[in-house]
Amino acid sequence: MNFDTMIVWSKLISLVLFFLVFAGVVIWAYWPGNRVRFEREGRKILEEES
Repeated sequence: MNFDTMIVWSKLISLVLFFLVFAGVVIWAYWPGNRVRFEREGRKILEEES
């Protein structure tokens, strides 16, 4: 395994890892159980300003 091959594998693994983390965050954000909490926190911020 030479240096160029290691760079290609490193970039590929980084891309896959980034995609998995991104997909995990999106799934967590749109999970139905989080909706109530997000709405409550959103209202709380708006109520604190007034």
